[in-house]
Amino acid sequence: MKRQSVRTLSLVVCTFTYLLIGAAVFDSLESDEELRRDEMLKDTSNAIKRKYNISDDDYRMIELVIIEYKPHKAGPQWKFAGSFYFATVVLAMIGYGHSTPVTAGGKAFCMGYAMVGIPLGLVMFQSIGERLNKFASVVIKQMKKYLHCKRVEATEMNLMLATGILSSIIITTGAAVFSRYEGWTYFDSFYYCFVTLTTIGFGDYVALQNDNALQTKPGYVALSLIFILFGLAVVAASINLLVLRFMTMNAEDIRRDDAELQPSSQEVLTLEGEVNGRLLAGHALIGDDDIDQTSVCSCNCLGANHTDNHETLLENCYRPSHIILSANLKVKRASV
Repeated sequence: MKRQSVRTLSLVVCTFTYLLIGAAVFDSLESDEELRRDEMLKDTSNAIKRKYNISDDDYRMIELVIIEYKPHKAGPQWKFAGSFYFATVVLAMIGYGHSTPVTAGGKAFCMGYAMVGIPLGLVMFQSIGERLNKFASVVIKQMKKYLHCKRVEATEMNLMLATGILSSIIITTGAAVFSRYEGWTYFDSFYYCFVTLTTIGFGDYVALQNDNALQTKPGYVALSLIFILFGLAVVAASINLLVLRFMTMNAEDIRRDDAELQPSSQEVLTLEGEVNGRLLAGHALIGDDDIDQTSVCSCNCLGANHTDNHETLLENCYRPSHIILSANLKVKRASV
């Protein structure tokens, strides 16, 4: 089996194994808490119904109103600032779900906008990531020169370490900022930054949704957008290095597979050439009487009765072309 096929099969097995492990861990961590919260909410809702003598239909209506009104508590979501924030979330494929278009025209435009904007955003982030890697390689090279290292060129491991450190700085700094402005704990802010920059976008924590921030805090809005765009560019730089590493490993496997298949290809050619002679290491076709006098040099520079030119041909790195080989073949057949 080829190495590429083995690698693909290994990736599939590892991915599904990872999914099974993740499912088991989340089950053990969240399942009991889910049941506890469900029972608590049911008890609370029943208590409210009994206290205020609310029918089930009226209670469902109240639930619907509260759910629908929740996004509007953050202020207008579709003015220019909110629309720009939404467009950024769409282009970056984060998809918080904090606001969604409700008109048919808005939904249709959102689909067309995403079809063009998502590839454009991916290319932009990838290009910025490449520039960041180039800048990081220059900085690493200068640092190695200053430290008098023997090898001053930046390696893939150096670049991955640099982008990893930069990503950590962005996430930790962003978590401190959002913790201050949103009133979240630092851990929840860190969780929000990680979910945002990895484009998971659960939507359980969304910035700019308190105190009408989209309209009253333009500086905070600009800071949030810069955090998203620059952070995604840094993450793209890290992903770019991982993709390049995988492509390099895949190319190496292809070369090894081709090298392993080469002998079998020569055997097939040898069998096909037995009718007119034998094909030895790329030489011209010869008869059985000349086998003992033929050189096995892979450069095709020597044949029968050519010992006088041995040194000259080796010094000049002589490599006869296919035309010369064809001519020699015709002369040999004529002599036969």
